[in-house]
Amino acid sequence: MASSWEELAADKRKRINDSIPHEWRLQASPSDDSVFDFPAKSGLLSDQELKITESTASDLVQQLAEGKLTAVAVTTAFCKRAALAHQLLNCCLEFFPEMAIAQAKELDAYYEKYKKPVGPLHGLPLSLKDQLRVKGLETCMGYVSWLGKYDENESVLVTLLRRAGAIFYTKTSVPQTLMVCETVNNVIGRTLNPRNKNWSCGGSSGGEGAMVGIRGGVIGVGTDIGMNTRLQLTIAEKADYIWPSHGRMPYAKMANSMEGQETVHSVVGPMAHSAADLRLFLTSVLGMEPWKYDSKVVPMPWRSAEEDIIKLKIKEGLTLGYYSCDGVVLPHPPILRGIETVVSTLKDHGHQVIPWTPYKHDFGHNLIGNIYASDGNTDVFKDINASGEPAIPNIKDLLNPDIKKIDMNQLWDTHLHKWNYQMEYLDKWRELEEQQGRELDAIIAPITATAAIRHNQFRYYGYASVINLLDFTSVVVPVTFADKSLDSAKENYQAQALNSLDATVQAEYDPEAYHGAPVAVQVIGRRLSEERTLAIAEEIGKLLGNAVTP
Repeated sequence: MASSWEELAADKRKRINDSIPHEWRLQASPSDDSVFDFPAKSGLLSDQELKITESTASDLVQQLAEGKLTAVAVTTAFCKRAALAHQLLNCCLEFFPEMAIAQAKELDAYYEKYKKPVGPLHGLPLSLKDQLRVKGLETCMGYVSWLGKYDENESVLVTLLRRAGAIFYTKTSVPQTLMVCETVNNVIGRTLNPRNKNWSCGGSSGGEGAMVGIRGGVIGVGTDIGMNTRLQLTIAEKADYIWPSHGRMPYAKMANSMEGQETVHSVVGPMAHSAADLRLFLTSVLGMEPWKYDSKVVPMPWRSAEEDIIKLKIKEGLTLGYYSCDGVVLPHPPILRGIETVVSTLKDHGHQVIPWTPYKHDFGHNLIGNIYASDGNTDVFKDINASGEPAIPNIKDLLNPDIKKIDMNQLWDTHLHKWNYQMEYLDKWRELEEQQGRELDAIIAPITATAAIRHNQFRYYGYASVINLLDFTSVVVPVTFADKSLDSAKENYQAQALNSLDATVQAEYDPEAYHGAPVAVQVIGRRLSEERTLAIAEEIGKLLGNAVTP
């Protein structure tokens, strides 16, 4: 008799829990809403392991290359902290410390023999979103029907990272279908935010956000197709996520929903605790010439000269646009204050910051929503229904059941609408440059309408999805934290709301419930401008300094 979906999911949860060694298991989970500082208090990690897991990736690879740390020591530390992360936050779909430590031993043996690292990431443990395939492991991607299928081949990015010396030890959770901004599935349930378990960790890379946020990972690999909040929800460092334009990083042989959908591409990128660590990841991957393995990758090595251009511009003063509202949904007060903080800080340091008028973001938001449902939701419900599991509640808020499957001519029209919109947006960018008489280096904008959102409350994806539709580069920079004494709710807003969705989002804001939630902005650059945009984001992070929890 075939197993029910509940039995299959229960078996998967047991296998994940069994993969955690007994000596790394918690006797009882803490009752506090915040577990952000729990790893340091747990007693599970030694002083050296705490130091390792709270270091930057750039520092770790240098010590590994100099023989001051072993791959086994670093890998063991992150495996232990990741085990804690899963027990606290429910963030892993695969945990494989034995494989990781075996790989670390091989790297240590290589170093002992040749007295040099195998590559730029020698001995560095990386956590992976479950979309990335690792030979011999499951990639269920939040679907019960995908359980029991073991990968015989690896994703191209996994292969290249492995050749660069990276070690893998966990694959993190995703929402069912990937297409929502909260990480919930019927396999393991909901993933929590380490700063407050009453908040979401975001999605679809929420498992990675939670893992890296609590420092169970030093660099995480996530993806984005416009439904992802770029996960500013858990980390509060100088710079944290970069989402490159399509074609900069290899995506080949990764799992996905709606595979073959080419109208809006999902992109893969790193999450880390510093701009330097983001750069380390990008330069390491590009140094492996990924365009020789993935036909969609643009043959473009890392261009240090582009960074140098920004460094010179920083001395003279950058020219940056900004907007606080996209004309569709007004962000919550903490986000508005975050934008104001960045703008005033940049002006105080001699940079020119000018208003940018978002161009047809309502059109872009509607277009990308229709694209996601253009197959009549056939693909995602095929995989949901295959096991008999129910759709998670968030799905009904996103995938409009009234949208019917479109035909080829309608698809061609959609491609044309997207292309025209992209060119019109570039026209507006150039028009502003002509008005100012100088190049517009980037645009500062909200990344979501909310700070870390309460469970089941995320409603509006436009601040991220429109940027994906445009295929611009985006880097997220943490700014501050929501503060109930500074971020009062707007009174009588319903009467002046932009629309019903705007009214719903604004009505959800509660200064008390969101007190302490991380606030971030995104730095938006033109397509394939990763070097310049990251350099600008790094400068903004330096000017802001480290945020302090209220």
